[in-house]
Amino acid sequence: MNSPLNEGVRTLMEAAHDRAAKAVGLVCTGPPAWGFLGVTLGRRAGDRWLRVGRTARVNAGRKQGEGVVGASELVPDGVPRPRLYELHDWTDGDWTFEADVLDYVTQPVVSPERADIDRDPGLPDEWWAELRRALALLAQAEGVKTTVRDTWIERAFPQFLGIPAPAHVGRATGHGDLHWGNLTGPPLALLDWERWGRVPIGYDAGLLYVNSLLVPDVAARVRREFAAVLDTAAGRIGELAALAEMLQAVARGWYPDLAPQLLARAEALTGIRPPTPQRSEVTPRA
Repeated sequence: MNSPLNEGVRTLMEAAHDRAAKAVGLVCTGPPAWGFLGVTLGRRAGDRWLRVGRTARVNAGRKQGEGVVGASELVPDGVPRPRLYELHDWTDGDWTFEADVLDYVTQPVVSPERADIDRDPGLPDEWWAELRRALALLAQAEGVKTTVRDTWIERAFPQFLGIPAPAHVGRATGHGDLHWGNLTGPPLALLDWERWGRVPIGYDAGLLYVNSLLVPDVAARVRREFAAVLDTAAGRIGELAALAEMLQAVARGWYPDLAPQLLARAEALTGIRPPTPQRSEVTPRA
């Protein structure tokens, strides 16, 4: 799922990663780990992890309180995640590159090749308790970024769920990208903090739930663990936002195996069969 868009992107990002490693004095020996379509590239360097991302020059500049830097400043230490040590940013041509030096996490990612799962990872009770505790602590943080914006919801709910957008979306501080490719364990660590901030209530748990639908026992476990939020009116909206986002991805060619379960779950929540996913006309959620 995660790979460079083409050889040009591969060459660009490999050169950027080499440049960042030299700038921060690291020697990377681990295999490359690509982010979505090659937007990011990470490699191990001893007990550190060097991650380099790129963005268009017009969008350059880290925003205060957002991303991995904001998480390092504002998220409670009790939320398990890689520690940030150093930054190195630069602009070259049309691109701005952002390099982060983080802890290398030794425990395996639950689903390293995909966001959803197709088998039970067999996580112990202690892991689930730690995930609940981590999200409760995170909810106490002062989130700055608005993730899954109301303007996106206004367009996405009718297009992908076949229902009007809600008049009000309650929000809480959350991770913003809580799927099985961003969780390790045991022990638990939450990875990829680019989207953390103010998310719809229930969105984090809802996103993890819908990414579990191919494994009914795990999906049921997610619902039990997070019933206190998912079984509320506000949490239902958060889960619907997660479903709309996943159905948008289906419209772009992702998750073909998961699509029937996503459609069935959306219909179960709303009583309306969602439109057959068409090519997305809604820009990606932020």
